[in-house]
Amino acid sequence: MFLETLNEYQLRKAVSNQNQILVGKFDGFSWIRCVGKGSFSNSPQMKQWAETHVATGRSCVVVDLELCTGMDSTFMGTMAGIAMKLAKLPNGALQVTGANEKNRNSLEDLGLSMLLEIEPKETDWRNNITSIRNSLQESSVTSAVDRAQHVFDAHKILCEADETNDEKFSTVLDVLEAELENRIQRGQKNS
Repeated sequence: MFLETLNEYQLRKAVSNQNQILVGKFDGFSWIRCVGKGSFSNSPQMKQWAETHVATGRSCVVVDLELCTGMDSTFMGTMAGIAMKLAKLPNGALQVTGANEKNRNSLEDLGLSMLLEIEPKETDWRNNITSIRNSLQESSVTSAVDRAQHVFDAHKILCEADETNDEKFSTVLDVLEAELENRIQRGQKNS
């Protein structure tokens, strides 16, 4: 099924790079498709794409998890941050499609089902999923310089989204904060 749902370009890229973000801009919404694992390494691309389109007035972002093999907390925190920004806009929504049971459970375990519309019934895109998926392109790669800050921010958002996540991620946040301080000090010495 995995190979049947990809167009020729996407198939070549998927074989060479199992974890990637594919994107597209459509009338009234933007689309983000995760191929492989959604993680700290590709979530900056998702964030950059979504924020760019939200800044141009788009209030609907669809995250397609049909080919997503799993998500780490940074990826889900990035989704939560996008959803929180969209919620401030008229008719703003982050919609999720293609979530398998594992991915749906991961989102629900972190309390994100309250922020996201998972498999909404009435959408502008529901009847065009195949053509949408076939027209997606690979998103541009973001710099690794700000990755630690991105990971830290994503986990802070998870804690803001659901206070029960504070206990789950307190150690992670402490480690990430130390990593950020270390990067800042190294950067100042290299300047």
